[in-house]
Amino acid sequence: MTASTTELLNNRTARPVPLTRMGFGGAPLGNLYRKVSDEDAQAALQAAYDAGIRFFDTAPQYGLGRSEQRFGEAIARFGRENIQLSTKIGRLLLDCEPHEVTPEAFVDVPQKRIVFDYTYDGVMRSYEASRERIGVANADILLIHDVCVFSQGSQELSDAKVRELFDGGGYKALVELRDAGEIAAIGAGVNEWQVCEKLLGLGDFDGFLLAGRYTLLEQEALDSFLPLCEKRDVGIILGGPYNSGILATGAVPGAKYNYDDAPEEILQRVRNIEALCQAHKTPLIAAALQFVLGHPSVKTVIPGAVNAAEVQANVALLDREIPAGLWSDLRGEGLIRPDAPLPSEAADAA
Repeated sequence: MTASTTELLNNRTARPVPLTRMGFGGAPLGNLYRKVSDEDAQAALQAAYDAGIRFFDTAPQYGLGRSEQRFGEAIARFGRENIQLSTKIGRLLLDCEPHEVTPEAFVDVPQKRIVFDYTYDGVMRSYEASRERIGVANADILLIHDVCVFSQGSQELSDAKVRELFDGGGYKALVELRDAGEIAAIGAGVNEWQVCEKLLGLGDFDGFLLAGRYTLLEQEALDSFLPLCEKRDVGIILGGPYNSGILATGAVPGAKYNYDDAPEEILQRVRNIEALCQAHKTPLIAAALQFVLGHPSVKTVIPGAVNAAEVQANVALLDREIPAGLWSDLRGEGLIRPDAPLPSEAADAA
């Protein structure tokens, strides 16, 4: 499995959207949790391109526009025609006073505040502002950002944002942009599969960026959502393959799971997975990265990186050969679900 291998997001879009099996997720380059120098950011983006990665995902939220601006500088070097680009709508960035800045989890951000807006006007304003920040005429994929419970704070608020999207014209705006050929595909970028399933019941979506909800630790999405994606030919961009870190670091003290300290139950499960990985002489992080691509609906995985070395390490992990016996042992020990498609099975099918 190599980073530069491509698969289509789906077989339905009027303009095909080929995605490299590894993409580049732009959240870290918005200074997520810590400042990243412009030099490191550009070196990371260049390393990704040099490794054959051609799918780049960003959002206005990431550093209140900083990630999009950094992407723009790199895309000017790459050539817009040589990459696939996704960004997101749902958060408008407005000028504000210093005490009104809403950085969320990002540091060293511009003087902006976030206003959630999923209406027709909000979608169009957000998309126009993103194009200006990135310096491009269009994006290939436009994603509805964070209408999930995790981001909104409650089921009630999540439901309200979904209603705003449809009743306020945001979905209509996305469809208009797609129908006009301005963008090739629409979807959502969220932390929960449940809201994706809800959206599939309300509209015609091409793909979803799902963060952390289909991993070596979590396969609940196999119950209904991923089978629905297969049936509807909806592609998945898989973010958060390490569940916020624990599948990269292992069950070390202070290991993070779902943006918080990992509970003992998760730590023990990871220890058990690690033991089998060690028995097969395979790094846990490599198994975590490759496992998600075993599912036919998962078209690309976008691990984060803040410098060239991290990009190169991710690429090497995807290239690493993993014994088929590891996957079957994980299944046999009940550490992954019996119905979880295995990367070895996907390779045999290919």
